Amino acid sequence: MSDRSTSGNGSVRPWRTGSRIAASALVLGPALALVTPAYAERVDGCLGEEGATVEEARVEREVPQEILRGSGFDASVDRFEEELCAASDLDGASTVVRSHGDALWRDAVQRVQAPGEVEGDLSAEDDRPLYWARLSMTSALHRWEPGFALSGTERAALVADLERRSRGQDGEDFAEAPGDADVKHVVVTGFDPFRLDNDIRQANPSGAAALALDGAVLETADGVAVVKAMMYPVRWRDFTDGMVEQSLLPYYTGDHQADAVITVSQGSPGRFDLEAHNGAWRGGSEDNEALGTPEIIPVPEGVPTVTPQPQWSDSSLDRPAIVEETTGSPFPVVDNTQVTEIPAGGTEPVVRPDGPTPGSEARSGGGGNYLSNEIAYRNTLLRDATGKDVPAGHIHTPVLNLGTGGDVSDPDFEADREAIVRQVEDIVAASIR
Repeated sequence: MSDRSTSGNGSVRPWRTGSRIAASALVLGPALALVTPAYAERVDGCLGEEGATVEEARVEREVPQEILRGSGFDASVDRFEEELCAASDLDGASTVVRSHGDALWRDAVQRVQAPGEVEGDLSAEDDRPLYWARLSMTSALHRWEPGFALSGTERAALVADLERRSRGQDGEDFAEAPGDADVKHVVVTGFDPFRLDNDIRQANPSGAAALALDGAVLETADGVAVVKAMMYPVRWRDFTDGMVEQSLLPYYTGDHQADAVITVSQGSPGRFDLEAHNGAWRGGSEDNEALGTPEIIPVPEGVPTVTPQPQWSDSSLDRPAIVEETTGSPFPVVDNTQVTEIPAGGTEPVVRPDGPTPGSEARSGGGGNYLSNEIAYRNTLLRDATGKDVPAGHIHTPVLNLGTGGDVSDPDFEADREAIVRQVEDIVAASIR
């Protein structure tokens, strides 16, 4: 995921392409479609009409509902709402959130990794059912009118727990690789879809890759590696609040430390980028809640960091070796060293193709100055603050586009997603040393 976008050696998994699903009321552009009849029925129960965020409000448009029906995840949303409405106290609501948050992540991973067992007509490897189901559930929590006193702090804690669990961020254990005592452990992250007011059908191949790789056992040049994957929102506030540090720090300092931590997002058309340098600057482009402020990336209190806060942090991936091993299968892989800086003593931004110069102020890392750059900066800053000598860096995938005919999915889209995900797997495998 990047503000600069215009729109091997790993294990092999079975893939399939699904049938096309027509979007019966596709809306392209910022205007919201009329809410669905199912929504009107739900608000007659314990769910009010007010309280949903800007991002959550999109879920009632026809395309997200089509995706939920086409994946069978609409049934998961219905069960969550029914059990939430039946909760008689906070403990009961917490149990519902824990159960459904864990199940949503597990079901999304299973749907991607076992395509012969999926419900619905939507292609199995799609990342969007998880996104829209999660938003449906957090919207329900925000609009919930319980029969007992619930403080704003308690409601926010329920939402946060659901977010964390349904993003794979809860728990630090890696899957086991039987028979291999020297297994490597790798963390791989992806992002939600974004820029949905440009096209509500948007997917994110980094999210699809995360779901495909969670629990995967990869054969690498350095032996066997097991992957733990997780997902992140396209929202500035979650990064400000420390979601990245809270979820990644245990893999640098805890009982289950990682041998590599690799962040992934969608970037430029037709190519992969391995981002060399990450900048400490937020450009302020609008996120999924239509918010954004240009500023220095804020580091949360209470986590290891580098002081004074550096303007740049660098990838420790062996980028030239990865490029040599994985490029052109089928996309080129680029070692991207370009940044934008304000030079020491200067006032205007300057593009530097070979990286930052001493004493400069960051304005864009190789991955821009949106949340792709920010997660890369936060991850590599944690690596430096904890003193870990492990591969850590960012992969930008090619842009994944849908056709203009209005379908929610199509064969070219599915084939491109499959190719991107497989090459991400190859790049991750080549990153292990």
